[in-house]
Amino acid sequence: MELPERYNRTAVLLHWVIAALVVTNLVVGCLFEFLPKGALRPAIDLHKSFGLTVLGLAILRLLWRLTHAPPPLPPYSAWERRTANAVHGFLYAMMFVLPISGWMHDSAWKGTAGHPMKLYFVIPFFRIGAIEHLDPVTKAHWHGALLLVHATFAYLIAIALVMHVAGALKHQFIDGVPEVQRMWWK
Repeated sequence: MELPERYNRTAVLLHWVIAALVVTNLVVGCLFEFLPKGALRPAIDLHKSFGLTVLGLAILRLLWRLTHAPPPLPPYSAWERRTANAVHGFLYAMMFVLPISGWMHDSAWKGTAGHPMKLYFVIPFFRIGAIEHLDPVTKAHWHGALLLVHATFAYLIAIALVMHVAGALKHQFIDGVPEVQRMWWK
């Protein structure tokens, strides 16, 4: 079968770096409850660093996407096109919702004063002041509520990622459309 049009190198690089960071963060987040106390705080700090990196890369990816049209989808059925577009739209939204909800959750943490945020343990970074400076009772409420939001969307992105990968593999191996090559390096 003829190779469909490919994504350009920048889109491919952003796709795979963001995908690796998101999957890593999902795994790290699932491991929090199993980590010994001394390893938990560094794991959370690394999780925050990966999440904020995803947010920065997602901004770049969105700007790239707005200025560079993606290749057209191969001739899939109408329901496959709608599903692909819905899953892609959801994944794009989650690249923003998950890091922002996590950042908000962290900003509502009662321990912010004694634990400054540092990306990758080195680069000082700010919390959201309007949340960080709430009164303690309101802050505690939002800390719990935002954790629920963040965790719920983490489960939903995991489902969307499985759908995304399953769709690509279905097209690649069942339909015989070289789908994976569209988002791979030349």
